[in-house]
Amino acid sequence: MNVIDTKPVGMPVAKKIMSGIETDRELTYEQKLALEHLNKFTVLEPAKAEKLLEEVSGVLRMSDETRIQILNLLPKNPDELRMIFTRENFSLKENEIKTILEIIKKYLK
Repeated sequence: MNVIDTKPVGMPVAKKIMSGIETDRELTYEQKLALEHLNKFTVLEPAKAEKLLEEVSGVLRMSDETRIQILNLLPKNPDELRMIFTRENFSLKENEIKTILEIIKKYLK
């Protein structure tokens, strides 16, 4: 198998992909563990996750990896959110933190 391209995906999309693979064939041990983890910790459905990513992207420009980390971790406080942004070349302003956390809270209802 040759890898042509890689793209970060959030846990909701990964869960959907892995569930589809499971219906087609037997999963390997590692794939079963990954699917078990996804089933246990995935909070949002793929459609809601995509909307959340779009809204978060509207707040400020950030890498795809950072957006996906926000989706996967769904930070609940400013400190958790700041930890995700440590890999970026900038720090968040207070109003950006507040806006992102409000978006997340809206999707967790």
